[in-house]
Amino acid sequence: MDSSSSSSAAAGLGAVDPQLQHFIEVETQKQRFQQLVHQMTELCWEKCMDKPGPKLDSRAEACFVNCVERFIDTSQFILNRLEQTQKSKPVFSESLSD
Repeated sequence: MDSSSSSSAAAGLGAVDPQLQHFIEVETQKQRFQQLVHQMTELCWEKCMDKPGPKLDSRAEACFVNCVERFIDTSQFILNRLEQTQKSKPVFSESLSD
């Protein structure tokens, strides 16, 4: 493929419908959120649930609340740290061009 055909192909890819692109972004965010909830549920269930019964006892309930809060705090901390790291380092493609 020569450079003119590759640039026209790239131009064709750049003409993605903005509504479709927004829809895909929203659905991707929903999927990530669902994965996060699944991870949190699995982790907290293993940590807090000794033996399932018809009701949660107060110890298990407190454990679940604490587990969820720590999971959210940890996730937020990691996201903030990644943002800081991304801001402080040059973009990979920029570092290759130097």
